[in-house]
Amino acid sequence: MAEMNTAPEKAKKGPGVKKGKKLSTKVDLTPMVDLGFLLITFFVFTTTMSQSTAMNMNEPKDDKNAEMKVKESGAMTILLGKQDQVYYYYGNLDSTRLNEQFQHTNFKDIRDLIVKKKKETNIDDLMYIIKSSDESTFRNAINILDEMSISAVPPGHYAEVPMSKLEQTLIHDYETANDIK
Repeated sequence: MAEMNTAPEKAKKGPGVKKGKKLSTKVDLTPMVDLGFLLITFFVFTTTMSQSTAMNMNEPKDDKNAEMKVKESGAMTILLGKQDQVYYYYGNLDSTRLNEQFQHTNFKDIRDLIVKKKKETNIDDLMYIIKSSDESTFRNAINILDEMSISAVPPGHYAEVPMSKLEQTLIHDYETANDIK
């Protein structure tokens, strides 16, 4: 390890001999460098890297015959439009009641609607159907999946499916009427 040399060089002893000057202490720092490298390697090998924070998703099967049937009373369809617009309706779209069924909201209020539907519906009948338009962004799709996770909707009770022509027309008409570009 480190050593300190404090003894004067070739000191004579006896009466009448003047004491020599004391030399400055010298510390050998070579072992300190070794210790530093040992500590660095220890911390490099013992630290864990950050874990990925990916969300688990149940992906649908490609079998068309095994489609899951959903009760109309338990279904809520969420449509994502352009410029962070969110549309929704409950059950199936009825062409005679489109103005009543087709609603508009934003990402700030969609969580309350998701939680409200979850509280009102038996968990076995609950299903959220998420549909993205061609103008919606990937960020919107991730945000709605985050809302499902925050609202504690169990996996398997929401799915992403393609949008129908009628839904695309409804969104286009609403955005045109309200000058959403």
